[in-house]
Amino acid sequence: MRRMQLQRLVLIVLCVTVRLSAQSTGTEVYAESFRQGSTRVVEESFEVKLSPQDPFYRERIKDLRGTDRYLFSIIPLGPEGDTKITSWQAKLADLQHPIYTNELLASPNPSDDPKTEAKNALGRLEPRSFAAVPLGAKRIMKVDSFYVVLQVKAYHCTPPDSPYLDSMTVTVEFRNTDPRETQGAGK
Repeated sequence: MRRMQLQRLVLIVLCVTVRLSAQSTGTEVYAESFRQGSTRVVEESFEVKLSPQDPFYRERIKDLRGTDRYLFSIIPLGPEGDTKITSWQAKLADLQHPIYTNELLASPNPSDDPKTEAKNALGRLEPRSFAAVPLGAKRIMKVDSFYVVLQVKAYHCTPPDSPYLDSMTVTVEFRNTDPRETQGAGK
């Protein structure tokens, strides 16, 4: 009986280890937006805490002239007709050009190319092991002449083996310099 319990415990530890390695935080994913221009933004960083009770986040982002230029948002996603949350989607809308509802995309049009679709998934924060971008990856998107950096710091599902999220913490940075260059300087 004791040996069976020990085997079960080892199996659980292995499953948790595999899940954590699949969601590795060491991964960095970079893409460039379809939108390339000269706009720069006021640099800022903040932490967003999401839950089913507080599932939406919105923040106006100013350009260097101090004008509200973009609307950054994180919205919940889930099965159609269900109130449960299975992932969150980060978006960046241009307030001066309403046609651009999400500049955190490599291409504004759906594509059959898996590389393009993977880059379009940078804003999708989903804990599934087969997600296009691992949940713990640092996501860097160049938009115009600035960078948006997203990284999930924590998440929780209830129950633990379910696909339904009950919390997620995301760090968000808006920078005018490439964060990959500053990381390389410190190495």
